[in-house]
Amino acid sequence: MLVDEQASSASLKDQLKQRDQSLRKVEQEMDSLSFRNQQLAKRVELLQEELAASEAKGKKGKTKGDSPSQQGLQTQSVFDEDLQKKIQENERLHIQFYEADEQHRRQEAQLKARLDELEKDSEQHQAVVDGLTTKYMETIERLQSDKARLEVRVSSQKVHSVSCSLCSQQQLRRCQSELNRQVKQSSSVIQEKVPFNDTSEQLSAASVFSLWVQLKARDVAGQAVGFVQDLVAALLNFHSYTEQRVHIYPLDSSIEPVSPLNQKFSQYLHENAAYVRPLEDSLQQLHQSITEDTVTVLETVGKLRNFAENFSSYTHFLQKILPYQLKSLEEECETPLCTTALAVKNQELQSDMKRVTSMFEKLQNYINLLALPSNSTSAVFTQLAACLHSLHDAIKEMSKHYNQKATLEQELPTVTQKLRTTTECLLGSLGSLTNSTGKIATFFSNNLDFFTSSTGYGPRGGTVALNPLQAESMLANKKKAAAYIHAIRKPRPQSVPYREALSNRRILTSSTESREGLTQQVQQSQEKIARLEQEKEHWLLEAQLGKVRLEKENQRIADLEAQLAAALGGSPTAHTALASTLIHSQEDESREQLIKTHYMARVGELTTQLQISDSKAVHFHSECRALAKRLAIAEKSRETLSEEVKLANQNITRLQDELATTKRSYEDQLSMMSDHLCSMNETLSKQREEIDTLKLGSKDVWAGNGAGNDDS
Repeated sequence: MLVDEQASSASLKDQLKQRDQSLRKVEQEMDSLSFRNQQLAKRVELLQEELAASEAKGKKGKTKGDSPSQQGLQTQSVFDEDLQKKIQENERLHIQFYEADEQHRRQEAQLKARLDELEKDSEQHQAVVDGLTTKYMETIERLQSDKARLEVRVSSQKVHSVSCSLCSQQQLRRCQSELNRQVKQSSSVIQEKVPFNDTSEQLSAASVFSLWVQLKARDVAGQAVGFVQDLVAALLNFHSYTEQRVHIYPLDSSIEPVSPLNQKFSQYLHENAAYVRPLEDSLQQLHQSITEDTVTVLETVGKLRNFAENFSSYTHFLQKILPYQLKSLEEECETPLCTTALAVKNQELQSDMKRVTSMFEKLQNYINLLALPSNSTSAVFTQLAACLHSLHDAIKEMSKHYNQKATLEQELPTVTQKLRTTTECLLGSLGSLTNSTGKIATFFSNNLDFFTSSTGYGPRGGTVALNPLQAESMLANKKKAAAYIHAIRKPRPQSVPYREALSNRRILTSSTESREGLTQQVQQSQEKIARLEQEKEHWLLEAQLGKVRLEKENQRIADLEAQLAAALGGSPTAHTALASTLIHSQEDESREQLIKTHYMARVGELTTQLQISDSKAVHFHSECRALAKRLAIAEKSRETLSEEVKLANQNITRLQDELATTKRSYEDQLSMMSDHLCSMNETLSKQREEIDTLKLGSKDVWAGNGAGNDDS
C-alpha cells in the first residue's frame, strides 16, 4: 500500500510539473499578447498622428474644390475600417485573456485540492510508518533484552561448564585408574583360572587392539557424518541461492524473461538436491555398518563404494553446470551498468569456480582409489588430506571475491532489495561452506595417523591386503573358537564363569568409551560438590559458634571454679550465687541457639534477596540500554522529521510567493489593459467628434460654395 501511494505521489508530482510548464507557456503567451498590444497602441498613435496630419491638410485644402474633400472622405473611411479591425482584435484578446485566466484559476484550485489530499494521505502513511516503527522498535528492544539475558546465561553456563569439565576430568582419571586396576586384576585371574589359552598374551593383546580399532573407526565415522551433514547443508544453500540470483540479476524474471542460458542454468541448479543428499545418506549407512562384531578395513567396507559413486555423480553435476556458471558471469559483464572493477571480479570468480571444480574432481579420483583394493592406501590418504586443504583454500578465495563483488554491486543504482537479500544469503552459505570444508580438512589431518596405520588384521609382517572373504572366515573362526572354549570348559565354583568373564570384559572395555556413564557421574559429582559446599558453609559456621561457645564455657568454668573455691569456705551466699550462675548459663545457651537460628534464617533470606536483586539489576540494565537506544533512534527520527517540516514550510512559502507574484503580475497587466482601453476609447471618441466636426465643416463649405454659385 505504501509503495502504491508513493508511486501515485510521484505521478502527481509529474502532473504538477506539467501544469507548471503549461502555466509558464500561458504566461509567455500573455507576455507576447501584451507586446502585441503595445505594438497596436503604437500603431494607433501613428494612425492618430496621420489623422491629425490629414486633418491639417484638409483645413489647408478647403479652397481647392471637390477632389480634396473626396480624398479626405476616403482616408477617413480607411481609418474607420482600420479602427474597427483594431477594436475587434482587442475584444478577441480580451476574451482570450479572460479564458486563460479562468483556466489558470481552475487548474490552481484543482492542484490545491489535490495537494490537500496528498498531504492527508502523507499524514496517514506517516502514521502507519510511525506505528510500524514503534512496533519494530519494541521487537528490537525485546530481542536485545533477550540477548542480554542469554549472554548472562551463557557466561554462567561457561563457568559452570569449566567447573564441570574439571570435575569430569578428575572423575575420568579416577575411573581410568580404577579400570586399569580392574583390567590388571582380571588379566591375572584369567591367566590363573582359564584352562584353555593357546594364544597366551599375543591373542589377548590382538583382541583388545582389534576392539579398539573397531571403536575408533566407529567414532571417526560418526564425526565424519556430522561434518558431511554441515557440508551438504552448505552446498544445498549455495546452489539454491545461486538459482534465486539467476532469476533476479542481470534480468528480473518478474519484469522480463531471463535469457535461455540462465533458464537452462536455473533448471540444472534446481536438481542439486538429487546429487547432494545421497552423500549424507551413503556416509550414514557407512557409519551404521561399522560395529564391534565386524572387521573394518577398506577391503571389507562395502558402503564406501556407494559413497564413492554418489560423490562421482555430484562431481559430474558440478562439471555439467560449470560452463553455464561461466557464461552467466559473462552475461553480467555485458550489462550496460557493469563497471570495470565488477568485470574484473567476475573474471576472478570464473577462475575460482574452475579451481573448485578441479578440486572436487581430484577428491573423486582419490575416493575411487580408496574404494578399490590396493596396497598404497597410506599415500592415497596423504594426498586426500592435502586435496581437502586445497579445496578449503579455493572456497575461501571464492568467498572473498564474492564479498568484494557484492560490495561493488551495492553501489549500482539499479540494485533492488530482493537482490541485496539474496546476495547476503549467498554470502552466508559461502561462509558456511568455507567453515565446513576447513573442519573436514582439519579433522582428516588430525586422524591421518589412524587412517594410514596398520589395523593388525593381516598376517604378521605381511603385505597382503585382507579381502572380504578372508575377513568373513576370520570372524567365523573367532566364533568357533569361542564356542569350543565354552564347550570344553569345566565348571569351577572358585572361578568366574567364562560367559560372565567375557561380559565383564566387554563391559570394562566399553565403559571407557561410554559417555552416558561419564555424564551421569559428572552430574552426581556436581550434586555431591554442591551438597558438600553447603555442608562446608554449615560446619564453618558451626565451628565459629563452637569457638565462641568454648571461650564462654572456659570463662564460665573459671568463674565456677572461683565461686566453688569461695563456697568451700562455708559461705551460704556463695551457694546461692553458684545456683544463679548455672541458671544463667542455661539461659545463655538457649539464647545462643535462638540467635543462631534467627541469623541462619536471615542469611538465607538475604542470599535469596541478593540473587533476586542481581537478576533485577541485569534486567534493569538491559532495559536501560534498550531505552537509551530507543531514545537515540527517536532523536534521530525527530531531527529527520523537523528537517522535513522545514523543507515543507519552505516549499509552501515559495509557492505562496510565486502565487502572489503571478497574481500581482496578472493584476498589473489587467490594469494596464484597462487603462489602455480607456485611453483608446477616449481617443476614438475624440476622433469621432473631430470627424463629425469635419463633416459639419465640409457641409458648411459646400453650402457656402452653393450660395456663391447662385450669386454668380
